[in-house]
Amino acid sequence: MTFCVAGLQKFADPTFFDRSNPAGIYAQMVGAERSSPLHPLLGHLLAVSTLVGVLIALGELAVGIGTLLGLFSRIAAAGGALISLSLFLTVSWSASPYYTGADIAFFFAWLPLVLAGAGGVWSLDGVIRNRTRAERDRPSLTPVVVPFGLVQRICGNYEAGRCAARRGAPCSPGPCPFLHQNSSPPSVDGELTRRQLVRSSAAALGAAMAGMIAAGAAAGIGRVLGRAAPSTPGATLPPVTRSTGRSATTTSTTPRDAGGTTPPGSAIGPATEVPLGSWAAFTDPTSGDPSLVIHLSDGRFVAYDAVCPHAGCTVGYSPSERLIVCPCHGSEFDPSSGAVVQGPATRGLRRFQVTEGTNGQLYVEE
Repeated sequence: MTFCVAGLQKFADPTFFDRSNPAGIYAQMVGAERSSPLHPLLGHLLAVSTLVGVLIALGELAVGIGTLLGLFSRIAAAGGALISLSLFLTVSWSASPYYTGADIAFFFAWLPLVLAGAGGVWSLDGVIRNRTRAERDRPSLTPVVVPFGLVQRICGNYEAGRCAARRGAPCSPGPCPFLHQNSSPPSVDGELTRRQLVRSSAAALGAAMAGMIAAGAAAGIGRVLGRAAPSTPGATLPPVTRSTGRSATTTSTTPRDAGGTTPPGSAIGPATEVPLGSWAAFTDPTSGDPSLVIHLSDGRFVAYDAVCPHAGCTVGYSPSERLIVCPCHGSEFDPSSGAVVQGPATRGLRRFQVTEGTNGQLYVEE
């Protein structure tokens, strides 16, 4: 059920596939690339981040439906284990504390289903198998629980707690070892296997169509209702430019103040791009990390490294809630100080000193 909900939530969130939104898959991949052992692969996948997001959402939905229905159970469980392992090596790799990342727990939870499947009980795999065998007058393979007292009453070899068929060995209240030793494994019938495969494939096709309809409905509802991400997208500060007398060109040097002096630090853009009560994204000139600057209601500018200290996702500012919010795991931070308001993050955001120069530019330094 968790995987079904996760997949449908991604389709219902119109910002998840938006490359410019800090809650989107692109921003999450950028955050994971910095610390993940798979960073070379993630770097190549950034160009197709939207496709990656769609495949993740479809994969989660397919795994969830297959597991709930007990259809191709081992394949569904293997897919779930692969998704969980991938998320552990990317999003959850830098989770701090490490035990707050649930993906590794999900990975190990999938392994029993990978090994045993649905076990034939309460599953479409079991229903299809037994129905196919019944049509060919074959016995059902579903395990049947027989009370030991019943075995005592009907077994012709049972006498005074001992088994005559096993040379007087004591009986135990469990599966009969004599019957187990003398039972032959069911023969594999090629025709039965083919019929089961065809029926299972038809059921999987029907489940896939239902899943696609559900995904389409979730996407439509999310866009009609205008479902927003935990943080409202802000502006992106343009690169600082200077005039050469012919045309404006981008420069990496700090623009001079009108009075001939500049505040300490690096220029990140004009203060006019960050109106009172709003925020804007910029790139830390030193580390290259995504960062954000907020124009607080009291008129002050504050700036922070936007990398969440919990798992490396990119945070954003929510003006309506007046909180800095992580879209991945819901950590919240105080915009006036960067301190943790709500976990799972255990420490606050790295803060910059930000100054507005007399030339209207914002300058940041650590």
